[in-house]
Amino acid sequence: MVKSIFTEGQKQDILAVLADKDKRVDMQKQLFRQFPNKTLLDVKLNIPGPIKNNCYLEQLFSAGITNLETIMQAHRLSFQLAESWDKPTGCENFYLLSNDATEVKQTAIEFEKQSKLTRLFDADVLVKTGQTVGIISRSTLKLPSRTCFLCNRPAKECARARSHTVDELQNYISKIFGEVFN
Repeated sequence: MVKSIFTEGQKQDILAVLADKDKRVDMQKQLFRQFPNKTLLDVKLNIPGPIKNNCYLEQLFSAGITNLETIMQAHRLSFQLAESWDKPTGCENFYLLSNDATEVKQTAIEFEKQSKLTRLFDADVLVKTGQTVGIISRSTLKLPSRTCFLCNRPAKECARARSHTVDELQNYISKIFGEVFN
């Protein structure tokens, strides 16, 4: 049995998560006001349950970010870290890139598919068109949606139907932590 990495941390309720989402949108808007012609890559862990951050999740985030930056360098993407958050609601990095949003999204997808660890990440690519901020999705590129890391069905279906318990998902993440750091 794998030791759970979710025994520590400050529990977050839905209000805290929603408030963080609002702050994320505000940060995205602020970055686009300052850098309207850049592509924005917003990267965070996708963590189920009330514990969204602790020393173990920070280690997973850091290891994943190292992989992401290595992939971006290999693809010769011109990026700069604009903002980095380490909050009770989770870690998150905001990158500004000079590259075409489609190229950035393809690299983000490569990162998300690279390993069990990187599958835990959401790497959203955003662009500003006129007064609107839009997200470049997998469907924009005519690619299939992400699959659940437990059953390989579409991840959104599993989340909507609550096909897996928080304990099952957290046990999987704890197992990945053990594989990456032991």
